[in-house]
Amino acid sequence: MATIEVGFMAFVAEGSPGIGAVRSVTRDKIVIYVENAGEFAVSLSAVRSVHDQKVILDPGKLEPKMLSAIGHAHDREDPNVAG
Repeated sequence: MATIEVGFMAFVAEGSPGIGAVRSVTRDKIVIYVENAGEFAVSLSAVRSVHDQKVILDPGKLEPKMLSAIGHAHDREDPNVAG
């Protein structure tokens, strides 16, 4: 697996919208800031793959609180404003 670095974007599936960014990396976990929810510690065992500055997570290995936060990560986005 490629090295995870601070600033990489996090996703729950290839081709899905990003859910946040890596804030810190340790030997056994990463901390991900989920938009509109805050920071969550994620075990490295929940990482499916790392490539192109992207961290793909396995939703089946994430805690329910984080999954709920991910479901609301884009709630505050205004669909009338161009990105």
